[in-house]
Amino acid sequence: MISNPSTETTVASKLEALLNLQRLDSQLDEIRRVRGDLPEEVRDLEDEIAGYEVRVHKFDEEIQSLNDQIKQRKQNAKDADGLIKKYEDQQQNVRNNREYEAIAKEIELQRLEIQISEKKIKEGQYQIEVKNTDIAGTKQRLEERKKDLTNKNTELQTIVGESEADEQKLLDEREGALKPIEDRLLTAYTRIRGNVRNGLAVVMVKRDACGGCFNTVPPQRQADIISHKKIIVCEHCGRVLADVDVKPVV
Repeated sequence: MISNPSTETTVASKLEALLNLQRLDSQLDEIRRVRGDLPEEVRDLEDEIAGYEVRVHKFDEEIQSLNDQIKQRKQNAKDADGLIKKYEDQQQNVRNNREYEAIAKEIELQRLEIQISEKKIKEGQYQIEVKNTDIAGTKQRLEERKKDLTNKNTELQTIVGESEADEQKLLDEREGALKPIEDRLLTAYTRIRGNVRNGLAVVMVKRDACGGCFNTVPPQRQADIISHKKIIVCEHCGRVLADVDVKPVV
């Protein structure tokens, strides 16, 4: 069977392009690995701080509502006291016991209103004290988290600053490396990278094993890989096997 040189060249160039993209992505992965969990820690702290700020705002609104209720209760007690004085004056001019008892009942109701208002005022004041304690604790944690965020941001910016130029250079190179790769292959490459822990979607066969999962690759399959007639993936992990690293015999 006569092989088609153009097909071999096409497959070889596709594999070379994929290997180049993998090389660039691996270097970018290493830069981001050095940053570690810092970006995620910064985002978590920002979310936590936002949560504390919302909590403090909610407490402030609740305290304002309680103060409004206390103010209304005090006004109710004042109004009731005024009515009691009014009713007591009326009692001096009643014409019979029935009128006297009716007014006495109204006075009793107003005194009950004053008792209820005073009780609600005390409850409201107690709730305000509790919420002020909660606010103080929340604000303390908020300040601590803000300090943590400042430190983490400083640390992150230092690391980013050290690698920013290298990262941008690699990103620019990556843009160029994407151009010769057809969409179908790029989609497969991206999918494989997302499914493996080390981000290696395209690997070499080294020492008769897949460079990604280290399972043995049979000699016949290695020969097929070397021929570059078609794109071959590892039957164990699904990574693209770009070539075989043949060590010279010493």
